[in-house]
Amino acid sequence: MTRDTGQNLSDKWIENFLQVMVAEQGASPRTITAYRHDLQDLAAFLKVDNVALCKAKRKNLQSYIQTLAKNGLSAKTQARRLSAMHEFYRFLYSEEIRDDNPTNLLDCPKIGKALPKYLNETEVNLLIDAGKQKDVRLGVLLEVAYASGMRVSELVELPLTAVLHDGQMVMITGKGGKQRMVPLNDVAKIALDNWLIQRETYLKRGRSSKWLFPSKSSTGHYTRDAFFKALKALALEVDIAPQRVSPHVLRHSFASHLVAHDADLRSVQKMLGHSDIATTEIYTHVMEERLKKIISQKHPLSNIHKI
Repeated sequence: MTRDTGQNLSDKWIENFLQVMVAEQGASPRTITAYRHDLQDLAAFLKVDNVALCKAKRKNLQSYIQTLAKNGLSAKTQARRLSAMHEFYRFLYSEEIRDDNPTNLLDCPKIGKALPKYLNETEVNLLIDAGKQKDVRLGVLLEVAYASGMRVSELVELPLTAVLHDGQMVMITGKGGKQRMVPLNDVAKIALDNWLIQRETYLKRGRSSKWLFPSKSSTGHYTRDAFFKALKALALEVDIAPQRVSPHVLRHSFASHLVAHDADLRSVQKMLGHSDIATTEIYTHVMEERLKKIISQKHPLSNIHKI
């Protein structure tokens, strides 16, 4: 019988923790990959000082955070590493492997909230119109993306069964397998209806497909990469800087335009699939200019210097 080394024990607890993250929190594969990398990096750092991952003290973890900063890692990356550490040691505490969580008093790098990049309504319409002219499938992808605020992976991986109530609703499977229903506006519904009539022309003769947007790719459906490249090409055609355009910018545009037109944040949160409304609150940036105009035009003292 071989004895577990400190490294083996570290790997064991990391994997146990990640399994719990998947089972209880529905963590996505991308999150699991990031957390595994972060915790293995921490374990390697601690090993230099002969400190086991499960027995690290606050001063060891603080030293690790300081090293990340010295190595030039961004505040965002440092915060993600800290998040992985915090969740891991909270897990060890809940499993009674430790009697404390050493991350509770760690100094956290401060991150300013970046405002979302988005296009104005005219620019979005230019992209959609250009997409319709180029290809039926691309046109409806753009219509549905902008009408629903879906993430690009959610969009291209829509099964045919996701279209509900005669195209008035779409069932979206988001992060962690969580599902949400999003209504489509009339324009997107008409585009989707037309697409369903022509969809078979994108299939090989005699073949069927479970995907709403089938293709000849290895996945069987239209791909994220293809949509990304198509958007960049459309941007050039309509004189929009390509670096300003991406599938996620369409998602930001959807949310920003809704808020600008007085949609309540709770509704926007549900349509975007955000678990925390604090994430959705970044879109209130579009309200600032409108509020300034309202105060300027409506406040009783706003015209006092114009008399």
